[in-house]
This record gives sequence, structure tokens and C-alpha cells, in this order.
Amino acid sequence: MPILDITPWQLLVLFQHEMLLFAGIFFLLGAIDDFAVDLVWLWLKLTGRARSKRVDGAQLATAELAGSAAIFVPTWHEAGVIRDTIAHALGAWPQDNLRLYVGCYRNDAETIAAVMSAAPGDPRLRLVIHDRPGPSTKADCLNRLYRALLEDEARTGCMARMVVFHDAEDMVDPAALKLLDEAIGSAEFVQLPVLPLPQANSRWLGSHYCEEFAEAHAKGLVVRDALGAAIPSAGVGCAASRAAVARLAEARGGDAPFEAESLTEDYEMGLRIAEQGGRCRFLRKRHLNGELIATRAYFPARLDHVVRQKTRWIHGIAFQGWDRLGWNASSGKIHLAEQWMRMRDRRGPLTALVLFTGYLLLVLSALAGLAAAIGRAPTIELTTGIKLLLAANFAAFVWRAGWRFGFTAREFGLAEGFRAVLRIPITNIIAIMAGRRALAAYVRSLAGQDVVWDKTPHFDHPSRSSPAMAPLAKATA
Repeated sequence: MPILDITPWQLLVLFQHEMLLFAGIFFLLGAIDDFAVDLVWLWLKLTGRARSKRVDGAQLATAELAGSAAIFVPTWHEAGVIRDTIAHALGAWPQDNLRLYVGCYRNDAETIAAVMSAAPGDPRLRLVIHDRPGPSTKADCLNRLYRALLEDEARTGCMARMVVFHDAEDMVDPAALKLLDEAIGSAEFVQLPVLPLPQANSRWLGSHYCEEFAEAHAKGLVVRDALGAAIPSAGVGCAASRAAVARLAEARGGDAPFEAESLTEDYEMGLRIAEQGGRCRFLRKRHLNGELIATRAYFPARLDHVVRQKTRWIHGIAFQGWDRLGWNASSGKIHLAEQWMRMRDRRGPLTALVLFTGYLLLVLSALAGLAAAIGRAPTIELTTGIKLLLAANFAAFVWRAGWRFGFTAREFGLAEGFRAVLRIPITNIIAIMAGRRALAAYVRSLAGQDVVWDKTPHFDHPSRSSPAMAPLAKATA
């Protein structure tokens, strides 16, 4: 048929057919990738290697540390939560040989005042004011905290044993610090789980982080750890040995272990420590009552804040990660598990594109169906191959929804598990929006635009509400 003889409706049907093939094939490839991780996790579970061991959290909470711990908390416009974070952390961790370094910018007077009022008279709190106006980047603020640590070590003659990383909105677990302290004895980097808390006033946006982290930190990182791949830092609830942080700084030729232009310096930290030969571990344990030892926090609950945060993650992990970390370890050794995990980390932009194609396909299918109903366009005749492709994708969706429900329900209850499944379309739309913004931001960075800390604000802290404190109260009872 000559191209000029094709009607717009027929062209629409043709375009719909091609999009169906594109979306179906790439959805299936992604499903196969996820299914492979599922199989590894199931094997680990059956062999007992994925079991979360139970420990006496009350005993760990008061146990002395094997050495000094420096805790880094970078901030920017966090006056609303930083006081609660500091007060709760210093109360949950009574050990004398820790020092909490809180980094503030000189043009953020409200946060500085909040830090000063958080723990009056506690010598373990160290307020560090950046010598430049903010915001720069989180990595730059962490570098300033590292220089403050160097100054303290030179003055006291005592080096820290480990550096612990947290964010301004975190609620720490009382048992976490000693758990990290014990693990650092046999590893250079250790990551504990992170649990975003459900939000009654944001069931569909703020709470959608629950299922993402519940599955990633109960399955994804467990598989990475078992395969010997590097563990990417979440930036909170993690620790690096003092020697490993020093090597990161030495590799950059100075007193700055982190690249100031990086948007996800936390993600890079674990991978770079592994590249330097350091052992990385993901540590998943529970209190005697079954509560997970994890860092808890309220994540962003407004659409613009959620998209902004996801944009930063995709930009830093997928685009900057590709540029800055590549695929192989610096030693040049090929590690198939590492290659696989880095590929999974960088799926974000492609996933956003395939999801967008899928949702656009739904719209076009509705239009094509309407056109066929009124006799303006032919009905699509699906081949056996396409029917099998669609059936496989539907089965994969049901399988994935089941896993999402299971991991979420395990940590947050059946109701939240069902909501996690219902939130799948919302999660997908957020991924599409963030993927588009991340690509635009990456293009701007290639054009020379400065990278800044596009930080999301925080307004509430878990320690203020008794329901959010319940897991810790039970764990330490």
C-alpha cells in the first residue's frame, strides 16, 4: 500500500503495534533481570543465608565501643528536624567515645541555632560551620566535616576507628552503633537497612518509599552481599573504617574523601571502597522481638519534593555513575556480579522511557479501539508471538506485585502491603517524571552548569509521635 494511501487512523494503529513490541520486549527483559535476583534470593533463603539473625538489642545499645566513632550529619535548612535527630541519637547512643559532627552553612542561621539548642552541655556534639555559603553539595559538606575530624584528631592525638553517616531527618536504632562497631572489625564498609515510615497524611506519595526500600534492603542488597558485589551506600545507617575514608581522601590527593561535584557521593563511597580492595557488608539483623534494626525516617510527601529527590538519585547513580565509576573495578578485574549489579543500578533512565511508552500505549490503544468501533481504522490482529509476549508480561507483573506485597507487609503490616500494590501506578509515574528531569539535568551539567545540592526539605521527625517510636520502644523494653 503506498504510504500516501494510509489514513491517520491506520498510521496510529501501525505506530501502536511498534510501540507494543518495544514496550513488551523491554518490560520482559527487565522482568527476567528481576526474576534472576528473585531466584538467587530464594536460594539464599532456602539455605539459611538470607535469614535475619536476632540479637539482644538492649545489650547492644549500652555496650562500649571498640574505638572512637565519628558520626557525620550534613545539613542545609534542616531547622525543623535536626534538633530531634541530635537529641534522639545522643539519647539512644549513650557511649562516651562517639562524637556527632553536624555540618551547617554559615548562611543557615536557623539550623545553626537548632543544633546549638539540641544537646546543651553534651561534649559529644560538635557543631561545624562551613566556611562558604550554602548550598554547595552534600559531598562538599561532608568534606568539611572530614576536615573538622582531622583537626580534632591532630589536637587530641587519638584517631577515630570508624566514620558513621546519617542525614538530618534520621531516627537511629539504639542497637545500630554497636552493631556497626562490631562489623567494622572485619569489614571496611557496612550498611544497615533503611526503613521509610508510612505517613498517615500521605498514603500515596510519602508512603510509596516503604515498598521500595523494604524490597531493596531485604532482597536486593542481600543478593549483592552474597554475590560479593560492592555494596552501595544509602548515605544513612552506614559506616566506613577510618582507614578506608583516609584512603578515599588520599586517592583524591588531599583532605577531601568525596568528589564535591557528585550528587550521590554516598552511592559512590561503597563502590570506591570495594575498588580499593576493602570488604563491604550489608548487615541485616533483628531485635529479639522481631523488629528490624534499621534507620527510620519520614521521606518527602509532596509530589515536587518526591520527584526532585528521585531526580537526584537517577542523575547521580545512572548518569554520573556511568561517567565517574564505569563498569569495571579500578584494578581492571572483571567481576560478573559487579557488572550485573551496576547495570541494574543504571536501569533508571531506560525504565522511565519504557514506562512512559507503556502508559502512552494505553492511551493509543483506547484511541485505536474507539477508531475501530466507529469503522475508521482496522482492528489489530495480534499474532501468537505478541499474545505470548503480553501473557508473559502480565505474569511478570503479578509476580512482581506479589513480591512487593510480601516484603512491605512483613515490615509494615497487611494494610500497607495492599496499599503498596495499589501504589504501583503512582510509583511508575514518579519514575517517568524523575527520569525526564534527570536527563535534562545531566545535559545541563555537560554544558558546564554547576551542580548544587537540590535538597528536599523535611518537616516532621519520627521521634515526635508515639506510633513511630513503638518499634524502638518494644525493642529496648
